[in-house]
Amino acid sequence: MTSLAQPARVFVDPIGGTRAAVEARRWLWPLLILAFCVAISGTVFALRWDATGSVVSALPTDSTASSVSESDIAEQIQTASRKALVGGIANGLIVMPLMVLVLACVLWVAAWLFNKPAAFGQLMAAAAVALLPIALYHLIYAVCAGYQHSLTDLRAQTLVPSSLAMLDGLSPKMQRVLKGVDFFNLWSVGLLGVGFSTATGMRLGRALALIGVMYLMYAGVFFIGLPAGGAK
Repeated sequence: MTSLAQPARVFVDPIGGTRAAVEARRWLWPLLILAFCVAISGTVFALRWDATGSVVSALPTDSTASSVSESDIAEQIQTASRKALVGGIANGLIVMPLMVLVLACVLWVAAWLFNKPAAFGQLMAAAAVALLPIALYHLIYAVCAGYQHSLTDLRAQTLVPSSLAMLDGLSPKMQRVLKGVDFFNLWSVGLLGVGFSTATGMRLGRALALIGVMYLMYAGVFFIGLPAGGAK
């Protein structure tokens, strides 16, 4: 029961709760909660998502467009919905655990580079606990999506406004830049800094600065670099 209550403590006492979880190497329940919330979010999205817009926009516009029948379009819409359902569940049950593992490995490398060795179990706990705000985001998203009659692509992206990228009047480039200024992501960065400091013994301010730089690098690659390259 104590293990199950540990993740909840992180939300009411971020510093104390994170330190206690990392010291006790409690990573299993935070990981299970993350996987469950992300899987539920993906499932509800798939059940409410109207794939018509995505399918129609992907149809050919040349002379072959007339050969696409209504039954073909309906079948493509159904297939897209099924793929979204499977992908949403897999994202929670497979991708999220792998992400926690990769994040723990990155923390281990960072600890080694700064000559601050730490037990891998503590780094796993730091990674899993730090992603609990992401689990909360997906839980909120699942509840909000569940109350929608249907979700278009645009509505799905703005259903839970948590980043500055959702401000009106922004250019696509500025939207990519401000996507990293996300409440839940920054919350996770703070928890990760506390967890890394606890596991390695590094001063909290230095650990937060290190994790902050790592997040800027991550945001630069995945929020700015790769989307800009795909848009060319």
